[in-house]
Amino acid sequence: MSQLRQERSRPVMLSKRACVFYLEKVRVVLKDDRIVYLTDNSQPVEYFYNIPEKNTAFLLLGKGSSLTDAAARRLAESNVMVGFCGSGGSPLFSSLDLTFLAPQSEYRPTEYMQIWMKAWLDDDARLLMAKILLLERIVLVSQSWKKNLNLIQHGIYIDDNALNTFKQDIDRSENQQELLAAEGRWAKALYKELAKGFNIDFKRDEGKNSHDTLTNIANNYLDHGNYIAYGYAAVALNGMGISFALPILHGKTRRGGLVFDLADLVKDAFVMPTAFICASKGLNQKEFRMQLIEICQDQDLLDYMFSFITDICSKIK
Repeated sequence: MSQLRQERSRPVMLSKRACVFYLEKVRVVLKDDRIVYLTDNSQPVEYFYNIPEKNTAFLLLGKGSSLTDAAARRLAESNVMVGFCGSGGSPLFSSLDLTFLAPQSEYRPTEYMQIWMKAWLDDDARLLMAKILLLERIVLVSQSWKKNLNLIQHGIYIDDNALNTFKQDIDRSENQQELLAAEGRWAKALYKELAKGFNIDFKRDEGKNSHDTLTNIANNYLDHGNYIAYGYAAVALNGMGISFALPILHGKTRRGGLVFDLADLVKDAFVMPTAFICASKGLNQKEFRMQLIEICQDQDLLDYMFSFITDICSKIK
């Protein structure tokens, strides 16, 4: 019986984990050898809700939340990434800050970090990695938008001229600054198509945290969705043993820059359209979050990120 219990307690492979949590106004504790959380409902009876930590990729804790040291240790043992964020999944301290507790394991692979570090120190190799990343973004967003029925119903398609221009800009770019400028123009083109299709007078405004117009709601959902994308990226990088501080597109001195780079893979494809769709349908933040996480799970997003990191390392070593 003890052997069977031990078999059941084995954690799911990191790239195959299904659960992602965002919690506000809760206390996360270790109780009866389980990770649970309780909410502040002002009732005489406390209700505990289970977190299946061995099948959880990451846990985002919003405002009014706390985490005991025992729960933190158990989450680390189960290789669960814990992120701290502001209200609604927005960044904790500013529109650019990234705050994660990364579980440390002596058994994480070292080969990918060694390959990445060697390439990162070589400007030409680092530029090549950035170009591979952006070209992969084009492939992923093209595939996902063509299959998105909500976008098709609103007549939203990727502009071929913008796509071809972006490809040419990537090929011609001689440094990261030129790539970032091209990426910015590409993002504006995507926002333009979404805004036109959903009839929203849209302008990207990060961290505004207002719900008085459709534009502000869409901006809030984009902020929230980006933080969820950061969670997936952080889990993949940590699982592969690669430091967050080795970005290939964002600035070398930017803390957590590689998390932003990898998360950008899925922003165009999934976060952007889901934010506009949910805003136009009048869905609340919780419904948006559930829909986005469900899409990420259906697309095996975590597994995809692990595979992409493996592929890019094989191309540069």
